[in-house]
Formats: sequence, structure tokens, C-alpha cells
Amino acid sequence: MHKLILALGLLLLAACAAPKPPAGPAIAFRAAGAPMWSNAQLDVARLPGRWRQSASFVAQGGTCTPGGAEIGGMPSALTLVARLCLAGREVKLSGPMQAVGPGRFRVAGQEWWVIWVDTDYRTLAIGTPSGAFGFILNRGGALPSDRLNAAREIFDFNGYSTARLTAF
Repeated sequence: MHKLILALGLLLLAACAAPKPPAGPAIAFRAAGAPMWSNAQLDVARLPGRWRQSASFVAQGGTCTPGGAEIGGMPSALTLVARLCLAGREVKLSGPMQAVGPGRFRVAGQEWWVIWVDTDYRTLAIGTPSGAFGFILNRGGALPSDRLNAAREIFDFNGYSTARLTAF
């Protein structure tokens, strides 16, 4: 009997010590475990300026209007002021864009990866490793269909299900 109680105690202790899986987003727009790459050649000095949100992944039933972002600061200390549609919700952000790797930033506690930028730095495709959201920023007018298609292909390549990518 003593051995049975000891065995049950050890089993309960092991169950309590077992690591819990990380909490994922309520909605994931990319396949769990799919490889994802950020733009390792990103020139952060070319990011400052005004950006208009041209597309976003939208959850079923989610609605919001397209937003925009103002990136400021120096390449070593970028800042962001934005109102964006993220996963179908309007989100307001203001604060640092801390570089955490090539083409990778921490914004409001979440990692944002620049997964594509066109050669003239007019269009950015930004995703998250969690797949919680993804969106496209553009400057200089409406987003041309060739750049929208290029961004859509990059999202697909990075494991996103592009069926919910909504252009504004």
C-alpha cells in the first residue's frame, strides 16, 4: 500500500511539473509549425514615413476599416504610431519598434516580421510567427495588383492561408 501511495504521489508530481503547451492565438491565419522567414536584407533606414494599410487577414465576422502607420525615429531606435485592422479588429499602437533580428521587430509585446518588401520600399508584408495576424502596408497611393499578388504569394510561402487576406 505504501508503494502505491508513493507511486501515485510521484505520478501527480510529474503531471504538475510537465510543461504546458504555449497558448496560441484564438485564430491562427498560418499553419502551426510551418517555416517562416523574415527579410534578412531589410534596410531599416528606409522604413520611416507614412504607410497606408492595404490588406489584412480578417477573421470570420471581423470588420474594421483599413488603417495606417507612421514609422519614425532613427534606424537604431524606430517608433510606431498606428491604427491598424488586425485580424478584423481595430488596434491602436504607439511606442518603440524594437529590432530583435534581421527584419524582425517587437511591437507591443508581439513579434512582427517583415516577410517581404518591394525593391523600392513602397510595400511591406508583415506577419507574426504565431499567425495571429498579417497585413500589408503601402505608401504612394493605391496598392497595384502586381505587388498585392507578390505579397499574397509570400504570405502563402510562409504558411499563411491567403483565403482570408482581404484587400482594402
